[in-house]
Amino acid sequence: MNVFKFGGASVSSTERIQQVGHILKSYQGEELLIVISAMGKTTNALEKVAEAFYAGKREEALQLFNAIKQNHLTLAKFLLVTTYNDALEQLINFFTEVEWLLHDKPVQEFDYYYDQVVCIGELLSTVIVSAYLNEIGFSNHWIDVRDVIRTDDNFRDANIDWQFTGERVENLVAPLLKEYKAIVTQGFIGSTDENESTTLGREGSDYTAAVFANLLNAAGLFIWKDVEGVMSADPKEFSDARLLHELNYDEVIEMAYYGAQVIHPKTIKPLQNKGIPLYVKCFLDKDLAGTVIHNKTLKGLPPIVVLKQNQVLIQLHSKDFSFVGEKPVADLYQLLADTKIKPNLMQTGAVTIQVCLDNHAEKIEKLALAASDFFEVQVEKGLTLLTIRHYNEAILQKMIAGHSIELMQQTPQTVQVIMKKS
Repeated sequence: MNVFKFGGASVSSTERIQQVGHILKSYQGEELLIVISAMGKTTNALEKVAEAFYAGKREEALQLFNAIKQNHLTLAKFLLVTTYNDALEQLINFFTEVEWLLHDKPVQEFDYYYDQVVCIGELLSTVIVSAYLNEIGFSNHWIDVRDVIRTDDNFRDANIDWQFTGERVENLVAPLLKEYKAIVTQGFIGSTDENESTTLGREGSDYTAAVFANLLNAAGLFIWKDVEGVMSADPKEFSDARLLHELNYDEVIEMAYYGAQVIHPKTIKPLQNKGIPLYVKCFLDKDLAGTVIHNKTLKGLPPIVVLKQNQVLIQLHSKDFSFVGEKPVADLYQLLADTKIKPNLMQTGAVTIQVCLDNHAEKIEKLALAASDFFEVQVEKGLTLLTIRHYNEAILQKMIAGHSIELMQQTPQTVQVIMKKS
């Protein structure tokens, strides 16, 4: 059996959902577990709903959510005929799940509400896609992944309980696969032992698919995207980006660690542990070769460029000019853990520590306030983090031209630069 994962871009319109159906019909009769993301920009739209709700703007939150509802209902009406009524009933149940919450007042941390709202995107998309597939004769069974993937309550970046989840896959999912051949479910989400929805981090659908591939001992994981395969840079930003036909697990982990959006950072380990190959394929043309990711040694890779925008550089300076030694660094790592922030780059000097982070305003504020007990704190926003793997001097100079450099780290293999427009 194989695991297929379709991202938001591949289910963002009636035509693209029809293309997903076209791809899947060519695998008719094979055992497939199909993981599907929220449609298009639905996750971004749901984030705005959660933000408005948490800011006390109930009516705005409800209006924003209503727009999401109407989009999904319109899509369902275009796509579905015989399966429409059953799908509508499911959709209404999920709409109600969010609307009940939006009529309350927030009493918990933002991340909790984020997960309860944002998780609905995947549930809505899979209901519609599953119904459409059944309608065109690709028989499948829909399941709520929250009944399978158990997590802790680290909202927005939850950790999977592998033992419980493994038992659910063995006792629930595997028998359903034997019975129905094809299962449609959600990526990105899970639930706690108290049935509270959780998310696994942005782009976590890839990770969900890898978890299922591992626990079902899949022959392969196929991730279907709107690009030819894994590229040497984001083709939307770099017209000369090259297709990488082959990569190994280590290289992809490095790319993901530095912020490449093509594969979620956690995705590779469950595959590597069981030697399961990952195929990145183009859903616009299923016959293109794409990229295969495996455990072989590779040489001669071209420069691989990753850009992360909207970065923050926090500069921490020792208050009394004492050396920044083991204790202050340990304190900082504890603060990062407490505020659930993952640094993208750190550099330690004699009396300073510099930390580059994604700009999550609420978390940055908490971190800066807590760090001010130990350090003088300066925060600089609006920066870009450039990472180039397998770099050469020519591409480095081309990429940093017209920018002022705030910080640079270099190894023979990788260069990282924090910079801003001059």
